[in-house]
Amino acid sequence: MAEETQHPDLTDEEKKLFEKYMPEDLQEIIASGMQRRHFLKLVTLSGGSLLVFQLLGRHPVFANAPGTSNAIKAASIENGVKVTFKVNGARKMIELDSRMTLLDALREQLELTGSKKGCDHGQCGACTVLVDGRRVLSCLTLAATCEGKSVTTIEGLANGDKLHPMQAAFVKHDGFQCGYCTPGQICSAVALMKEAENGEASYVTTDVRSKTQAIQLSDEEIRERMSGNICRCGAYPNIVAAIKEVHTGKGVAQTWQFTG
Repeated sequence: MAEETQHPDLTDEEKKLFEKYMPEDLQEIIASGMQRRHFLKLVTLSGGSLLVFQLLGRHPVFANAPGTSNAIKAASIENGVKVTFKVNGARKMIELDSRMTLLDALREQLELTGSKKGCDHGQCGACTVLVDGRRVLSCLTLAATCEGKSVTTIEGLANGDKLHPMQAAFVKHDGFQCGYCTPGQICSAVALMKEAENGEASYVTTDVRSKTQAIQLSDEEIRERMSGNICRCGAYPNIVAAIKEVHTGKGVAQTWQFTG
């Protein structure tokens, strides 16, 4: 395969760099552009100089060089598909492997690392996000199936510096300890509010036939509806209190008030 060649103009800084380390190649680079072999040779001769790596984000040939953190070249993606969808209100178009999960696409392609990879088998709930307002396990959801949809992650719940009411309640009630499961817990709790508002029954709902309006969530209902989100630290009473406060709109006593 022919070596990929780019023809951007060299900056003064780049010229000085090549004059210092590769004077014999400078005229060729100026005439025909930088190639990957030039990059590899420069890294070797400079001993990985910081100045070299500062150029990575500015130059097209460096941006796709081996070992950089930029997006994978489309040519190297197997079973590549283009997916266009909204993420936290912003339209995104990414090219990815058709087998890539939504979780991996969010974390690796869009650098939204709030959603956590826990079990990667749909059993812990740490990866929960909202797709068109409904909670899904992003580790079991193919990114390609989100074409044209709206995805909301933990990063998209707050309004600028103002926390979402559920986020504020989790902070108030200390609904987290290590915090690893918290993004999934909060996203799940936000969706739970909408489900109850729509009158959607759960396993413990008393009479599923008569529920045609909003359901008033008891502690038992909250625990059942949140049972897919595992907290290994055991902050469950605090999580229930946080959700109950947001659901009722009334203050719930913090559990620390009952200790001692």
